[in-house]
Amino acid sequence: MSWAKAKNFFKDCDVETCDGGFAILLDGRQIHTPGGGSLILPGQALAIAVSAEWAAQEETIRPDTMPMTGFCCTTLDTVAGNRADIAGQLSKYAQTDLLCYRADEPEDLVAEQQAQWQPLLGWVEDAFGARLRVTTCILPVDQPPEAIQALQKAAEDLDDWQLTVLASVTQATGSLVIGLAVLHGRLDADNAFGASQLDETWQTSMWGEDSEDAKRRAALNAEIQDAARFLNLVRDGEGP
Repeated sequence: MSWAKAKNFFKDCDVETCDGGFAILLDGRQIHTPGGGSLILPGQALAIAVSAEWAAQEETIRPDTMPMTGFCCTTLDTVAGNRADIAGQLSKYAQTDLLCYRADEPEDLVAEQQAQWQPLLGWVEDAFGARLRVTTCILPVDQPPEAIQALQKAAEDLDDWQLTVLASVTQATGSLVIGLAVLHGRLDADNAFGASQLDETWQTSMWGEDSEDAKRRAALNAEIQDAARFLNLVRDGEGP
C-alpha cells in the first residue's frame, strides 16, 4: 500500500454512510486506495472491521496488520477492472488442481487423499458440471476443456468482492476447487487449510517439521483464515 511505513497521521477514525456504501474517515477525511480511488465499502460490518484496523495503528502504519483493508484495496484497485483476466488465471489452477494429483503409495496417504479430496471433486462436478480427471502420474493430466470452461464461468459469476476471496484462497491452497468450496460454504477455513496441506501434514507426521516450513504453513493458514473472515464480513455474516 502507498501508506506503508508512513507515520501515523490521524487521531480519529470513523465510519460514515455515503453514496454507494460506507466510507472510512480519518480526521474527517475519506481514505483513498493506493490506486487513488475512494475506499467505499459495501457493508457496515466490513467498514467497521477496516476502521478498527486503522484505529489500532500506532506510530507507523503497518499494512501487514490490516488484512481486511488490504483485501478491500485489492478488490477496488485490481479485481474490479480485471475480472476477465483474473478468472482466466484462476481457471489455469483447475488445469493442474492439487486435488487431481494423487499418491499411489503408501496406503494410508492414498486413503486419506481419497477420503478428503474425492468428495470435493464430486461436489464440483455436481455444482458446476466440471468433471476433473485424477492421476497418480507426476506429469500433467489433460483436463476436459468443458470442465475448465465451467469452472472459469463459476469464477466469472462472482461479484468483485467474492472474486477477491476466490483468488486469495486458490493461490494459497493451489486448488480452484478448494477456493470454490470455501466460497460456497462447502469448506470452512480450517478444513480448507487441512485439505490443501494434507500431503505436508502426512510428511510432518512421519519426519517432523522444521521451523521454516512451520512458518510457511502458518502464513498460508493465516491467509486462508483472513480471506474467509473477509468473505463473512462482505456478506455481513459475522460482524466486525
